[in-house]
This record gives sequence, C-alpha cells and structure tokens, in this order.
Amino acid sequence: MTPVQNLCYNEKSECMFAFLFFLLWHGFITITYISRCIVLRILGIDPGIAIVGFGFIDKQGSKLTPVQYGCITTESHLDQAVRLKIIYDSLGQLIEKYKPDAIAVEKLYFNRNVTTAFTVGQARGVIMLRAVQHGLTIGEYTPLQVKQAVVGYGKAEKKQIQEMVRLLLKLSEVPKPDDVADALAVAICHAQFSGYYHKLNEGLRK
Repeated sequence: MTPVQNLCYNEKSECMFAFLFFLLWHGFITITYISRCIVLRILGIDPGIAIVGFGFIDKQGSKLTPVQYGCITTESHLDQAVRLKIIYDSLGQLIEKYKPDAIAVEKLYFNRNVTTAFTVGQARGVIMLRAVQHGLTIGEYTPLQVKQAVVGYGKAEKKQIQEMVRLLLKLSEVPKPDDVADALAVAICHAQFSGYYHKLNEGLRK
C-alpha cells in the first residue's frame, strides 16, 4: 500500500497537506497520482419539506462509488417548525455518521407556486445551516448544470437522468423515490465540477 492510498480529503487537515507537500517536493509522487488516491466524499441533497432526498458518494480519481442514499421524510400534519427540526436533526445524524467532505444542493426555481417555493426554501435554509455548522464545503447547482454534468445535455428528461445515475454508480436499479435519484445526480454534478486539482493545490498552499 502506498503512503497516500485511501487518504480521505479534508481541507482542514494541515498535517495531511504537509505530508503530501513533502512527498511532492521530494519527487516521490505527482499531483496526478495524488488525485487518483484521495477519496472525496460528497453528500448530494434534493431539498424539500415533505421529502429530502440524500445520497453519499465517494470520488476517487474518475471513479464514483455509492456509499449510502435514502430520504428524510416529515408528516404533513406536523407544524412547519417541527418538520424543519426533523430535517435539521436527521441531516446532522447523517453527516456525523458518514462524514462527508462536501455537500451539494440543487438551486430552486419556482415560477408559479409561491407557497411551495417558500416552504422548500425554508428547508433548504436549514440544510445549508447544518452544512455550515459542520464545516462542509457547499456547492450549489442549477437543474441545467445537473443535467449537463450527468447526461451531457441540458434538456435531458428526468428518466434519462435517473438512468444515467444508475449507470454511473453501477446500481442494479434506479433509486426510489425520485428525490433520492435527484440527490445522487446533484452529488455526481459536484464530483464533476468540484475543481479537484484546484482544491488540492489550494490546500497545499496553506
């Protein structure tokens, strides 16, 4: 096993970057080699008030591996504040258990239903707050960006996106409900746009 094999990426780990810089400085390894060894864990989120889809994936070089996925649900008869607290608490438990390095959240656009936009926006705010409290890097992506990253086509249909998620993550079937597949798509999008080399170089300069 090489010195940096299966090393988890964490921007706050000064010791790790010092070690990597030492290896780079003395010519033992290259940045390309490091990028193939470092594992970046990403949490993708499809925000909602009734259902919050989530999906954890690991990115190692060009390889994407599913870790865990599912959804957080809240009952419609509960007060709004209670539902938000359920999302807040549940997300915190997931973050503490699976320890992601970054979180990716889909940006929301509503043209007609203002009430839905407001309630989902509240849930999204709770999600962002939880991510900041855990010191996670946050990526926000439009539906267009997600489609382009996953399918390569900005006008792709939902079924096309879901099938590509299944293929890219080598799943036996498309995750259900749709919110879960959407969350994994957002995570894949972040893996594509996360600027792997930029993050690594930025950390090494600290």
